[in-house]
Amino acid sequence: MSILIDENTRVLVQGATGNQARFDMRYCLEYGTNIVAGVTPGRGGEVVEGVPIFNTVAAAVRSTGANATAIYVPARAVSDAIAEALDGGLRMLLALAENVPRHDAARTVAAVRGAGASLVGFNTNGLISPGKCKMGGIGGDRPQDIYAPGRIGVCSRSGGMSAEICFTLKQAGLGASTCVSMGGDPIVGLRVVEVLRMFEADPQTDACVIYGEPGGTHEAEVAMAVREGEIRKPVIALIVGAFQEAYPQGASFGHVAAMIQGHDDSATAKRRLLRESGVRVAEILDEIPGLLPASGGQIR
Repeated sequence: MSILIDENTRVLVQGATGNQARFDMRYCLEYGTNIVAGVTPGRGGEVVEGVPIFNTVAAAVRSTGANATAIYVPARAVSDAIAEALDGGLRMLLALAENVPRHDAARTVAAVRGAGASLVGFNTNGLISPGKCKMGGIGGDRPQDIYAPGRIGVCSRSGGMSAEICFTLKQAGLGASTCVSMGGDPIVGLRVVEVLRMFEADPQTDACVIYGEPGGTHEAEVAMAVREGEIRKPVIALIVGAFQEAYPQGASFGHVAAMIQGHDDSATAKRRLLRESGVRVAEILDEIPGLLPASGGQIR
């Protein structure tokens, strides 16, 4: 199995006539993703990369049975695009734009939660269930060289590190059930602990790997869930950014959300908290395969 997306996912692309959307659509289609529709207001009736374009999400869903959406619109338009997707009945949403205005992001995430939907993003390169489906630019034109199917769930605050982790697993003869690049903006949809809860419920995910950075409370939430027994499957964590602790509080590196605002936000504090909760913490990338249970994760 997998979480969020699989071979039965029927993908709609909002903003499908834009350059980045067309670029990513081409490689998603080559990978086997079932993209059934695109939406760009005023461009209905056109065809992009062999995909029919509609003027509205509602019309696209009625015509094609789409059940997930990849949203390629500017940050200022994300809130409206997600509202339209929810009104159209879609409950799996991927929003790729970065630096979505904070008030828009907070209001939109609340609306998504209220609708019982799942949102990956903002500031994400996508997610992939290897061998089944990918949404977004994750993996580029050769995802099969990086992401192998298997039984390890991966959730990363960095799109680039999603690839590094999954390639390391592949080199070790392991694979991923689903890899979620959960987004680098300060406010995001699904949080790391929520993704781990999904992996916990997936019978074909044996263990989880997370990648964390300074800033925010994602890792603390994971530590609490593991400590309280909510997450029982083995969790391996790679937390980077200890060098940042030498810089003044409030300086961000990479993602805008990777910002130390207090002692508990540091990589060192997060590593300690995770270890104390029972999470296996890797010091370097190459340690991850050796920390996984011997019976899990094989490529299938």
